[in-house]
Amino acid sequence: MNAIAFYLATIIVYGAVDSMACLALNVQFGFAGLSNFGFIIFQAGGAYVAAVLSMGPWQKSNGGFQQYVLGWHLVWPLPWIGAAIFGGLLALPFVFLVGKRLRGDFAAVGLLVSAVLLNQLVNNFVPLFNGAAGISIVPAPFSGTWNPQGLGYQFAYGGVAVVLCVLVYFLLRRMTESPYGRSLRAMRDNDVVADALGKNVRVQRTSMLILGGMIAGLSGAVLVGFINLWAPGAWGYAETIVLFAAIIVGGAGNHKGAVLGALLVPLGFEEVTRFIPPLSNPALVPALEWVAIGLLIIGFLWFRPDGILPERRRILSRWATPSVSVPSSGESDALINLGNLDQMDFRQLLRLEGDASDHGIILASDRLTRAFHGVTVVSEVSIEIQRGRITGLIGPNGAGKSTTLAMLAGTLAPTSGRIFYEGRDITSMPSNERAKSGMIRTFQLASEFKKLTVLENLVSAIPRQSGDSFAGALRGRRYWGREDAENIERASEMLEGFGLTQYADSYAGGLSGGQRRLVEIMRALLAQPTILLLDEPMAGVHPNLAHKIGDQLTRLAASGMTIVMVEHELAIMDAFCDPVIVLAEGRVLAQGTMSELRAKKEVVEAYLVG
Repeated sequence: MNAIAFYLATIIVYGAVDSMACLALNVQFGFAGLSNFGFIIFQAGGAYVAAVLSMGPWQKSNGGFQQYVLGWHLVWPLPWIGAAIFGGLLALPFVFLVGKRLRGDFAAVGLLVSAVLLNQLVNNFVPLFNGAAGISIVPAPFSGTWNPQGLGYQFAYGGVAVVLCVLVYFLLRRMTESPYGRSLRAMRDNDVVADALGKNVRVQRTSMLILGGMIAGLSGAVLVGFINLWAPGAWGYAETIVLFAAIIVGGAGNHKGAVLGALLVPLGFEEVTRFIPPLSNPALVPALEWVAIGLLIIGFLWFRPDGILPERRRILSRWATPSVSVPSSGESDALINLGNLDQMDFRQLLRLEGDASDHGIILASDRLTRAFHGVTVVSEVSIEIQRGRITGLIGPNGAGKSTTLAMLAGTLAPTSGRIFYEGRDITSMPSNERAKSGMIRTFQLASEFKKLTVLENLVSAIPRQSGDSFAGALRGRRYWGREDAENIERASEMLEGFGLTQYADSYAGGLSGGQRRLVEIMRALLAQPTILLLDEPMAGVHPNLAHKIGDQLTRLAASGMTIVMVEHELAIMDAFCDPVIVLAEGRVLAQGTMSELRAKKEVVEAYLVG
């Protein structure tokens, strides 16, 4: 019975350690979209720091047969706290090394290579890490007063590990269920769009890398204090693949799924192999274990990519009055059900207070040029945009319209030239800072946040939310809940006007092309822009609704909003845009009203024929 009890205590500790690690990786990968293939180095680093902080000086400890640094002999829980701090600090070099490319494949490869290099360093540098031998005889917490081999100690240790795991679970849940968590998931779905809405995606990624590193370091400290040794060979980069397998199986973006995956994969696979009878080749069982993990990953990615417990859909409409319902299959298309758009008061909804009496220059470019691999797409474009007007931008395909708009918004850096906003040179200003100053853009292709609901898409764009920061999220719903409910009300009112109320709690990625375009327009408006840069906003939108949207844009311009619109539909330009700028072959060809442009031979030949 004692053997079974000891075995159960061990299972509890390993289960808690694996769960903390998976929760940390899940918040990076499942919520923030950061593919941290070097995750294991944070856990290994935390384990090493906890070990050497709890041990005495190596020259005097146990005959000095092993080498390491520090050796401060700190009492519990200081070694564990030090491990968590080190895990966070270890993230900082990766932020600076990878820089702005801390995204997608760049982050995955960079962190993986770093994990391999660090593992090689630890295995071969004896004076600091004792080489491949690692560190042994690591003192367990309170080993001077309790017997670490006693059953009571083992279960108490397991209880502490479980309590820490529960605290980590609720900490991450508190953070990810806030407006800040909504921004993390928006960044995961489309970081370029999140950046264009004013989210500082680099800071968000850095925060998640540090937070995940701290939790990983803590989990390593719990493990090394239990097994009393640290060996670099046990922290190979392949261990990260096991944790990723756990996230895939349990369900990325779901905290409960991360815990379930931890119990099924790293813990479950290891324990199941104990019951396999001895084989003639002792290396066969570990090899078969990796084969099984690989097949498990492939199977889930093919048959159940969302995992056993998929990411939970957030139903925000319950916080709105009146509540909105999920559409049934028999409801009419929102492109035909136009809502009450022409009765809406956008001036009040968007908190607009100005007017368009001043038509001075608010945005200008000076010889703006952009080349791709030696091919010039935009050449010395100099334009001036007047405050409170709807300025059209037209031209044939490949004229450089979208490229110009992207440079104005900051999502694409110019090769040369300058951009001025309210008289200030903003050429080097990042796109998220331009968005915070009031420059909001839409994109040529529908750019919704696919795994966010329609209502979440809209609410995520509202600026200056108190819960849309790491510190604000940790303060909890009592701090940001009332404001968030008001923001949901505003977004629900916008949905009603555009006739999309019944899709409020549907995933935006499941809508039709025209509906996704409407979501993008609504989201841009709720970002409360001073300058709205629209890239083909009416593409795929029902003509009747397109003209209603145009009428509202005209009213917004009369309230002081400046709008620049790229559009192929000339009827829209005729009805709403004055002036209109024509681009051809990357250069400004002409400017004026549509009637004036039709009278110019060069414009007719370049674009308006037919």
